[in-house]
Amino acid sequence: MSSESFAKKLGSSQVRRIALSLQYDGSFYSGWQHQRNLSSVQGTLEEAICKFSLTRPIKAVAAGRTDAGVHAAGQVVHFDSLDPMPVASWAAVLNRCLPDSIRVIEAAKASSAWHACYSAIYRRYRYTIYNGCRPNLFLAPWSWHRYHCRLDEQKMQDALRGLLGLHDFSAFQRAGSNRANAFTTIQDVSLERHGDLLVLEIQATGFLYGMIRLLMGQLVAVGEHRLTLEDFERRWKELRRDEVREAAPARGLCFLRVGYRDLIFSEAISYDFMPRYFLSSGNSPVPPLDYFP
Repeated sequence: MSSESFAKKLGSSQVRRIALSLQYDGSFYSGWQHQRNLSSVQGTLEEAICKFSLTRPIKAVAAGRTDAGVHAAGQVVHFDSLDPMPVASWAAVLNRCLPDSIRVIEAAKASSAWHACYSAIYRRYRYTIYNGCRPNLFLAPWSWHRYHCRLDEQKMQDALRGLLGLHDFSAFQRAGSNRANAFTTIQDVSLERHGDLLVLEIQATGFLYGMIRLLMGQLVAVGEHRLTLEDFERRWKELRRDEVREAAPARGLCFLRVGYRDLIFSEAISYDFMPRYFLSSGNSPVPPLDYFP
Protein backbone atom coordinates (compact mmCIF):
# COMPACT_ATOMS: atom_id res chain seq x y z
CA MET A 1 0.00 0.00 0.00
CA SER A 2 1.41 3.41 -0.96
CA SER A 3 1.93 6.12 1.68
CA GLU A 4 -0.80 8.22 -0.02
CA SER A 5 -3.48 5.52 0.18
CA PHE A 6 -2.39 4.55 3.68
CA ALA A 7 -2.66 8.19 4.72
CA LYS A 8 -6.23 8.35 3.42
CA LYS A 9 -7.09 5.21 5.37
CA LEU A 10 -5.67 6.54 8.67
CA GLY A 11 -6.30 10.21 8.11
CA SER A 12 -3.73 12.82 7.10
CA SER A 13 -3.26 13.88 10.74
CA GLN A 14 -1.48 10.57 11.35
CA VAL A 15 1.41 11.43 9.03
CA ARG A 16 4.45 12.60 10.97
CA ARG A 17 7.67 14.13 9.72
CA ILE A 18 10.62 12.59 11.53
CA ALA A 19 14.04 14.23 11.60
CA LEU A 20 17.24 12.26 12.16
CA SER A 21 20.70 13.45 13.12
CA LEU A 22 23.06 11.09 11.33
CA GLN A 23 26.73 10.13 11.23
CA TYR A 24 28.45 7.97 8.64
CA ASP A 25 31.84 6.83 7.46
CA GLY A 26 31.73 7.70 3.78
CA SER A 27 34.55 5.27 2.91
CA PHE A 28 31.98 2.51 2.34
CA TYR A 29 29.51 4.42 0.16
CA SER A 30 29.11 5.95 -3.27
CA GLY A 31 27.80 9.08 -1.55
CA TRP A 32 24.51 10.06 0.05
CA GLN A 33 22.31 9.73 -3.02
CA HIS A 34 21.04 6.53 -4.64
CA GLN A 35 23.43 5.17 -7.27
CA ARG A 36 22.48 2.27 -9.49
CA ASN A 37 24.25 -0.94 -8.45
CA LEU A 38 26.26 0.92 -5.80
CA SER A 39 25.87 1.21 -2.04
CA SER A 40 24.63 4.63 -0.90
CA VAL A 41 23.86 6.08 2.52
CA GLN A 42 20.35 7.01 1.40
CA GLY A 43 19.59 3.52 0.13
CA THR A 44 21.00 1.83 3.24
CA LEU A 45 19.03 4.11 5.57
CA GLU A 46 15.76 3.73 3.64
CA GLU A 47 16.15 -0.04 3.66
CA ALA A 48 16.57 0.03 7.45
CA ILE A 49 13.53 2.28 7.92
CA CYS A 50 11.39 -0.03 5.81
CA LYS A 51 12.10 -2.93 8.16
CA PHE A 52 10.08 -1.15 10.88
CA SER A 53 7.68 1.00 8.89
CA LEU A 54 4.28 0.27 7.38
CA THR A 55 4.69 3.31 5.12
CA ARG A 56 5.68 2.63 1.50
CA PRO A 57 7.64 3.98 -0.22
CA ILE A 58 10.07 5.65 2.17
CA LYS A 59 12.11 8.58 0.92
CA ALA A 60 14.85 9.97 3.15
CA VAL A 61 15.76 13.59 2.34
CA ALA A 62 19.16 14.95 3.44
CA ALA A 63 20.37 18.46 4.20
CA GLY A 64 23.40 17.90 1.98
CA ARG A 65 24.20 15.36 -0.73
CA THR A 66 27.71 14.30 0.18
CA ASP A 67 29.90 12.77 -2.53
CA ALA A 68 31.44 9.31 -2.58
CA GLY A 69 33.91 8.89 0.26
CA VAL A 70 32.87 12.03 2.15
CA HIS A 71 32.08 11.56 5.84
CA ALA A 72 29.33 13.12 7.97
CA ALA A 73 29.35 13.93 11.67
CA GLY A 74 26.06 15.83 11.78
CA GLN A 75 24.04 15.14 8.65
CA VAL A 76 20.32 15.85 9.03
CA VAL A 77 17.64 13.76 7.30
CA HIS A 78 13.86 13.67 7.32
CA PHE A 79 11.26 11.12 6.25
CA ASP A 80 7.47 10.93 6.57
CA SER A 81 5.89 8.11 8.53
CA LEU A 82 2.41 6.83 9.38
CA ASP A 83 3.72 4.48 12.06
CA PRO A 84 2.66 4.75 15.72
CA MET A 85 6.16 4.10 17.07
CA PRO A 86 7.30 6.86 19.47
CA VAL A 87 9.50 9.25 17.51
CA ALA A 88 12.38 9.11 19.98
CA SER A 89 12.56 5.32 19.57
CA TRP A 90 13.56 5.50 15.93
CA ALA A 91 17.23 6.17 16.76
CA ALA A 92 17.71 3.01 18.84
CA VAL A 93 15.59 0.88 16.52
CA LEU A 94 17.48 1.91 13.39
CA ASN A 95 20.90 1.54 15.00
CA ARG A 96 20.13 -2.11 15.73
CA CYS A 97 19.97 -2.92 12.01
CA LEU A 98 22.15 -0.29 10.37
CA PRO A 99 25.77 -1.21 9.57
CA ASP A 100 28.43 0.10 11.95
CA SER A 101 29.38 2.72 9.37
CA ILE A 102 26.08 4.60 9.94
CA ARG A 103 24.77 5.82 13.30
CA VAL A 104 21.60 7.73 14.17
CA ILE A 105 22.40 10.18 16.98
CA GLU A 106 18.87 11.40 17.64
CA ALA A 107 15.35 11.27 16.20
CA ALA A 108 12.88 14.14 16.65
CA LYS A 109 9.44 15.18 15.41
CA ALA A 110 9.35 18.09 12.98
CA SER A 111 6.46 20.06 11.52
CA SER A 112 5.19 19.14 8.06
CA ALA A 113 6.45 22.51 6.80
CA TRP A 114 10.01 21.83 7.94
CA HIS A 115 12.43 20.40 5.38
CA ALA A 116 15.89 18.96 6.11
CA CYS A 117 17.34 20.64 3.01
CA TYR A 118 15.23 23.71 2.23
CA SER A 119 14.86 24.88 5.85
CA ALA A 120 18.62 24.90 6.45
CA ILE A 121 20.27 28.31 6.83
CA TYR A 122 23.84 27.00 6.73
CA ARG A 123 25.99 23.90 6.25
CA ARG A 124 29.45 23.54 7.78
CA TYR A 125 32.29 21.28 6.61
CA ARG A 126 35.78 20.46 7.87
CA TYR A 127 38.72 19.38 5.75
CA THR A 128 41.81 17.85 7.40
CA ILE A 129 45.29 17.72 5.89
CA TYR A 130 48.05 15.67 7.48
CA ASN A 131 51.32 17.46 6.64
CA GLY A 132 53.74 15.05 8.33
CA CYS A 133 56.44 13.15 6.46
CA ARG A 134 55.57 9.69 7.84
CA PRO A 135 52.36 7.81 7.04
CA ASN A 136 49.87 7.45 9.89
CA LEU A 137 47.47 4.51 9.80
CA PHE A 138 44.99 6.16 12.17
CA LEU A 139 44.78 9.42 10.25
CA ALA A 140 44.68 7.90 6.76
CA PRO A 141 40.87 7.39 6.49
CA TRP A 142 40.09 10.94 7.67
CA SER A 143 42.75 13.18 6.11
CA TRP A 144 44.75 14.03 3.00
CA HIS A 145 48.41 13.17 3.46
CA ARG A 146 50.58 15.90 1.87
CA TYR A 147 54.19 15.13 2.77
CA HIS A 148 56.14 16.73 -0.08
CA CYS A 149 56.94 19.93 1.83
CA ARG A 150 55.68 21.99 4.74
CA LEU A 151 52.59 23.83 3.57
CA ASP A 152 52.65 27.61 3.96
CA GLU A 153 49.47 28.06 5.99
CA GLN A 154 49.83 31.87 6.05
CA LYS A 155 49.56 32.01 2.26
CA MET A 156 46.59 29.66 2.39
CA GLN A 157 44.87 31.84 4.99
CA ASP A 158 45.48 34.91 2.84
CA ALA A 159 43.87 33.16 -0.14
CA LEU A 160 40.72 32.42 1.87
CA ARG A 161 39.98 35.99 2.98
CA GLY A 162 38.40 37.15 -0.25
CA LEU A 163 35.94 34.25 -0.38
CA LEU A 164 33.57 35.59 2.29
CA GLY A 165 30.21 36.85 1.08
CA LEU A 166 27.98 36.20 -1.92
CA HIS A 167 29.90 35.25 -5.07
CA ASP A 168 29.70 33.19 -8.23
CA PHE A 169 31.90 30.16 -7.51
CA SER A 170 31.63 28.51 -10.93
CA ALA A 171 35.37 27.88 -10.88
CA PHE A 172 34.84 25.47 -7.98
CA GLN A 173 31.92 23.50 -9.43
CA ARG A 174 32.34 20.07 -10.97
CA ALA A 175 30.60 19.19 -14.20
CA GLY A 176 27.22 17.50 -13.83
CA SER A 177 25.57 19.97 -11.47
CA ASN A 178 21.88 20.73 -12.03
CA ARG A 179 21.90 24.03 -10.12
CA ALA A 180 20.42 27.04 -11.92
CA ASN A 181 23.47 29.16 -11.00
CA ALA A 182 26.73 28.94 -9.04
CA PHE A 183 26.09 31.75 -6.55
CA THR A 184 26.36 30.98 -2.84
CA THR A 185 27.23 32.88 0.32
CA ILE A 186 30.25 31.83 2.37
CA GLN A 187 29.52 32.90 5.94
CA ASP A 188 32.68 31.77 7.69
CA VAL A 189 36.00 30.22 6.71
CA SER A 190 39.18 29.50 8.67
CA LEU A 191 42.36 27.48 8.40
CA GLU A 192 44.52 26.55 11.38
CA ARG A 193 47.68 24.53 11.85
CA HIS A 194 48.06 22.20 14.83
CA GLY A 195 51.49 20.65 14.54
CA ASP A 196 51.44 18.56 11.37
CA LEU A 197 47.68 18.95 10.91
CA LEU A 198 45.99 21.70 8.93
CA VAL A 199 42.25 22.06 9.47
CA LEU A 200 39.94 24.06 7.22
CA GLU A 201 36.41 24.88 8.35
CA ILE A 202 33.98 26.47 5.95
CA GLN A 203 30.35 27.45 6.40
CA ALA A 204 27.96 28.59 3.69
CA THR A 205 24.28 28.78 2.83
CA GLY A 206 24.96 25.96 0.40
CA PHE A 207 27.77 24.30 -1.52
CA LEU A 208 28.24 23.55 -5.18
CA TYR A 209 28.90 20.06 -6.52
CA GLY A 210 32.53 19.24 -5.65
CA MET A 211 33.17 22.79 -4.42
CA ILE A 212 35.22 22.16 -1.27
CA ARG A 213 37.47 19.51 -2.82
CA LEU A 214 38.28 21.76 -5.78
CA LEU A 215 38.88 24.67 -3.43
CA MET A 216 41.21 22.55 -1.28
CA GLY A 217 43.17 21.47 -4.35
CA GLN A 218 43.80 25.12 -5.20
CA LEU A 219 44.67 26.03 -1.60
CA VAL A 220 47.28 23.28 -1.39
CA ALA A 221 48.82 24.57 -4.63
CA VAL A 222 49.04 27.99 -2.95
CA GLY A 223 50.51 26.44 0.19
CA GLU A 224 53.15 24.64 -1.88
CA HIS A 225 53.95 27.87 -3.79
CA ARG A 226 52.90 26.30 -7.09
CA LEU A 227 50.11 28.88 -7.42
CA THR A 228 50.37 32.55 -6.53
CA LEU A 229 47.74 34.38 -4.50
CA GLU A 230 47.06 36.55 -7.54
CA ASP A 231 46.42 33.56 -9.79
CA PHE A 232 44.25 31.87 -7.15
CA GLU A 233 42.06 34.99 -6.95
CA ARG A 234 41.99 35.46 -10.72
CA ARG A 235 40.83 31.89 -11.29
CA TRP A 236 37.75 32.06 -9.12
CA LYS A 237 36.83 35.70 -9.74
CA GLU A 238 37.11 35.29 -13.53
CA LEU A 239 35.30 31.91 -13.35
CA ARG A 240 38.24 30.06 -14.91
CA ARG A 241 36.97 26.55 -14.31
CA ASP A 242 39.25 25.26 -17.08
CA GLU A 243 42.29 26.14 -14.93
CA VAL A 244 41.00 24.43 -11.76
CA ARG A 245 42.06 20.84 -12.35
CA GLU A 246 43.18 19.51 -8.96
CA ALA A 247 40.61 18.15 -6.51
CA ALA A 248 41.47 17.06 -2.98
CA PRO A 249 40.53 13.46 -2.07
CA ALA A 250 37.15 12.86 -0.45
CA ARG A 251 38.48 11.13 2.67
CA GLY A 252 39.67 14.40 4.23
CA LEU A 253 36.21 15.99 4.08
CA CYS A 254 33.52 15.77 6.75
CA PHE A 255 30.04 17.33 6.83
CA LEU A 256 30.07 18.77 10.35
CA ARG A 257 26.58 20.11 10.95
CA VAL A 258 23.54 21.97 9.63
CA GLY A 259 21.88 25.09 11.05
CA TYR A 260 18.14 25.82 11.27
CA ARG A 261 16.17 28.77 12.64
CA ASP A 262 14.08 26.47 14.82
CA LEU A 263 15.51 24.01 17.32
CA ILE A 264 14.75 20.53 16.01
CA PHE A 265 17.05 18.35 18.11
CA SER A 266 18.21 18.65 21.70
CA GLU A 267 20.98 21.17 22.33
CA ALA A 268 23.43 18.30 22.74
CA ILE A 269 23.28 17.71 18.99
CA SER A 270 25.12 21.02 18.41
CA TYR A 271 28.17 19.33 19.96
CA ASP A 272 31.05 18.81 17.55
CA PHE A 273 30.87 15.07 16.95
CA MET A 274 33.97 14.85 14.75
CA PRO A 275 37.05 14.44 16.96
CA ARG A 276 39.90 16.87 16.44
CA TYR A 277 43.18 15.07 15.99
CA PHE A 278 46.32 16.02 17.90
CA LEU A 279 49.83 14.64 17.53
CA SER A 280 52.23 14.76 20.49
CA SER A 281 55.18 15.81 18.33
CA GLY A 282 55.65 16.97 14.78
CA ASN A 283 57.51 15.16 12.04
CA SER A 284 57.01 17.66 9.23
CA PRO A 285 59.18 17.34 6.16
CA VAL A 286 62.00 19.86 5.82
CA PRO A 287 61.53 21.83 2.60
CA PRO A 288 64.43 22.55 0.24
CA LEU A 289 66.48 25.55 1.33
CA ASP A 290 65.32 27.57 -1.66
CA TYR A 291 61.67 26.49 -1.44
CA PHE A 292 60.37 29.50 0.47
CA PRO A 293 61.37 32.95 -0.73
